[in-house]
Amino acid sequence: MTENWIDPDACADSEIEACPLWESPLFLCTLSVHNLIKQPLLDLIVKQSNRQTDGIASQVAMTAKHQLLESPLDFLEQDDADIQLLNQRLSDLVLQVAGDVNAMYWPEDADPVVTLVESWYHVTRYGGYHDAHSHPNCSWSGIYYLKAGESDLATRSGVNRFYDPRTNADQFQDAGSLYLSNQGFWDFLPVEGQVILFPSYLKHSALPYFGHTDRIVLAFNARVDLLHGE
Repeated sequence: MTENWIDPDACADSEIEACPLWESPLFLCTLSVHNLIKQPLLDLIVKQSNRQTDGIASQVAMTAKHQLLESPLDFLEQDDADIQLLNQRLSDLVLQVAGDVNAMYWPEDADPVVTLVESWYHVTRYGGYHDAHSHPNCSWSGIYYLKAGESDLATRSGVNRFYDPRTNADQFQDAGSLYLSNQGFWDFLPVEGQVILFPSYLKHSALPYFGHTDRIVLAFNARVDLLHGE
């Protein structure tokens, strides 16, 4: 009877293939038009926020937000040249990212179309925060940092925190699991002019902000549809 065994030399010569399962890709981009549109957008947001009668005009998850102003969810639909330029640039960004990560899934004759289905500003004041949440009814979400204020990574003031979606991924920590970051979250420091784009299922929060100048961001949700050729 021949004994079943594994040749260690054969294993050493075997090619190892990585299978990147369950990744959550995030993307960063600095908008080239930021310096062009920054001040007009800030002026518009300040003007509109000063007219708000409700602090959370969207009426969404009101108890999860504190010391911040939130607009209705149609900010990027306004008939304004700077807003429409931003709408187009953000749509192009989503299209590029979605195309890259879905390249092997889209048919060759598909014509992808991006729609920013919701968009809103946050004006966060001293002590303001937004509890952990995700965004339903869309595939991609993003945050555009118009004014970072006095956000600080060392004190975690005003940073955005993203949470590991893999439940119990950090239940045991040793040298073999250091790639999991040993914490279950990732803190991102707002940088003026940057956009962070992420899958909408990814839970995130805005930690309490302790700056004396307003922290102002624009957030958006996007859907991607495919138009098939004839």
